[in-house]
Amino acid sequence: MCTAVTLQTRQGETFFGRTMDFSYDIDPHLFIVPKNYEWTNRVNMAALANTYGFIGIGQELEGELFLFDGVNEMGFAAAALYFAGYAKYDDCSENGIAAYDFLHYMLGNCASVEELKALTKSVSIAGVKDPVTGTAAPLHWIAVDRSGACAVVEVTEEGKSVMDNPMGVMTNSPEFPWHMTNLRNYMDASPWQTEKVNWGQVELTPFGQGGGSMPLPGGFTSPERFVRASYLKSHVPMPEDGGEAVTSCFHIMENISIPKGAVIAARNVYDYTKYTAFININTCEYFFRTYDDFQIGTTRFYEYDFPAPRLVDLGGL
Repeated sequence: MCTAVTLQTRQGETFFGRTMDFSYDIDPHLFIVPKNYEWTNRVNMAALANTYGFIGIGQELEGELFLFDGVNEMGFAAAALYFAGYAKYDDCSENGIAAYDFLHYMLGNCASVEELKALTKSVSIAGVKDPVTGTAAPLHWIAVDRSGACAVVEVTEEGKSVMDNPMGVMTNSPEFPWHMTNLRNYMDASPWQTEKVNWGQVELTPFGQGGGSMPLPGGFTSPERFVRASYLKSHVPMPEDGGEAVTSCFHIMENISIPKGAVIAARNVYDYTKYTAFININTCEYFFRTYDDFQIGTTRFYEYDFPAPRLVDLGGL
């Protein structure tokens, strides 16, 4: 369970962020993955090298890096979200990339959403078990570049799809086109106050402000979060600059974040928002806060210059 949102400022800066909602124990750290860093393709054990360097949030387990989100030096950002019940990966092949490595592969090789579309034509996405969940975790991906172009990558029974995402929002199952169609059920939602009406001889008046938002769903399912995120990002005033954008981004996510105890997974554990992170794609700067600490931390890719192509752990969030 996660939600991702894009937002742009009047100055032309693009922001991209997500909530990490998860029922498994994770220990997210910030990593610098430099240009020319070599890593192993877990499908065919071949060595791969990144064309671009990037900064991202992930976890290192058993000597392997598992990324959750990130942005590269070209201003291309992406995140992996759960896609339970719908992800159907390709069979392993020579040109295959493990699903949990596909985010790394994108960040290391794409400078734009258009390049992502070309890249996905030449690779297959394979299901390989990861040590976090012990399964071939069902995933789909959202990507955005400095222009504000946004796309979604999904692999289902229908095959692999790279779809433009004009809303700039993504959650979880079902497929992205279903979510976009479902928005039509909430066309009456509005920030404007409802007027009084008469039912026969009875006059009905609103209880107060906010009556126009009554149609919005209030639960934590993926469709409900998609609708709320889409409504909020579409109606918040366009931020003037990056500072206003950060404020707007976190306020949007406050309405979608899951408090501990509100959702309990089938394994009888809490599924809640472990962290919320936003990225200024133009400056490659991260803004983040965790469930237990509302103070916003920040770091940026360009603060670090490592001559050797080695993975650098900047520490936990």
